[in-house]
Amino acid sequence: MTKQFRGKLEKMDAYRWRIPESYSPGMRVPGVIYSSEKLLRDVISDNAPEQVANAAWLPGVVRASMAMPDIHWGYGLPIGGVLATDIDAGGVVTPGGVGYDINCGVRLIRTDMPLSKISGSLKGLAEELFRSVPTGVGSTGEIKLDGRNAEDILTGGAKWAVSRGFGWDSDIDRSEENGAMEGADPGHVSKRAFERGYDQTGTLGSGNHFLEVQEVVEIYDEKSAKVFGVEKGLITVMIHTGSRGFGHEICSEYSAKMVGLSAKAGISLPDKQLSCVPVNSEDGKRYLGAMRSAANYAWANRQVITHLVRQAFQRVFGETPISLGMRLVYDVAHNIAKVEKYDMGGKEKKLCVHRKGATRALPPGHKDLPDEYRLTGQPVIIPGDMGRYSFLLAGTEKAEETFYSTCHGAGRLMSRSEAIRTTKGRQIAKELEAKGIYLRYKGRETVHEEVPEAYKDVADVVDVVVGAGISRKVAKMRPLCVVKG
Repeated sequence: MTKQFRGKLEKMDAYRWRIPESYSPGMRVPGVIYSSEKLLRDVISDNAPEQVANAAWLPGVVRASMAMPDIHWGYGLPIGGVLATDIDAGGVVTPGGVGYDINCGVRLIRTDMPLSKISGSLKGLAEELFRSVPTGVGSTGEIKLDGRNAEDILTGGAKWAVSRGFGWDSDIDRSEENGAMEGADPGHVSKRAFERGYDQTGTLGSGNHFLEVQEVVEIYDEKSAKVFGVEKGLITVMIHTGSRGFGHEICSEYSAKMVGLSAKAGISLPDKQLSCVPVNSEDGKRYLGAMRSAANYAWANRQVITHLVRQAFQRVFGETPISLGMRLVYDVAHNIAKVEKYDMGGKEKKLCVHRKGATRALPPGHKDLPDEYRLTGQPVIIPGDMGRYSFLLAGTEKAEETFYSTCHGAGRLMSRSEAIRTTKGRQIAKELEAKGIYLRYKGRETVHEEVPEAYKDVADVVDVVVGAGISRKVAKMRPLCVVKG
């Protein structure tokens, strides 16, 4: 286990705190943590700053090892970590900087439906969504990752799903990477990973994954909200899941392989969970080929779930998804490593940007945005816990300092075991129903793990990234019904 953080965070301004390079002899750059005074105690007590410092050892790291205000302890890099390496200067890629649930991400669907239209049907809607979308540990779907379609799914992602009738062409335009990363190579995926992902496409899974029907309760930026299609009083749907067992197996296998490869390459590391190889090495290319396959699997997964959600709404309300206005606002990845170009000291450089529990946040005018979002910046979707609220943000120019990255959610305050222990005997579903939130779930333990107080208040997290200027607020949504694994 990583040693206890013994340093003192140096205050840079109201929202940024530095770990100097002098803290640890192997640090190549400083650590920078985005946080408020209010959140700082929890950040330090979690010991995650030590992981921020550890990541600063990695070859080729540039600018700083960073973490967002939803930072908490993770595997290798903390959840909330952002790390970029200079590829042509021997920069490395580390599976610990991506995480086990490759392309765990979130998508937001807007509707034309006011609360009054669904308020009398919330319980029935929760039941129908629970029946329609397979949930829970080991949940399986109808789509099989077999020889007939495996390569198409892993290279085509959401595009494959839409081409098979699971969604609309407009869904692709409103997804990061248009729902499929180039460079996916199923040939670098093991038989075991294929076996674990064989029948999990179109399934929600368990843990912090969820499906949530929400009401927009506040608008902060009328112009951006109008472009995104969200309006106060209207209903939205949020889907949060990733690559399931398929991505988990890829991370496990490549992390284990890279421990020996790192040592062989003479890379000195303070934590073997940050095992890594140069991006340009054959082993680096193999990992990225497999990781991109898992990322595309996750985009296909969320796309199929989107189709199942639209069908469920049609069955409950007797209208087509088109007539209900169920248009995708955007889909973003949280756990991913991507090759991106940045101006570094007047020179354009290719960087490997790791975002682990962090969201891409492109500014207005960025070339990778769809035309409809060129004036607003990228929609940034920030889920909270199942008892409070979530936010819709937009990217900014200032986010260049974080390689156009921002927070991804609330961030845990309690471990899963602590949450289970401290909520023993409570009826969480009844507590939520008393607040007007209907919960359907597969595993009772999951509900206790995900109790609202196990998380930071996402409003505090959002205030930091907005205060730091790396995102701006567009809207706030509250949960009405939640489906969990």
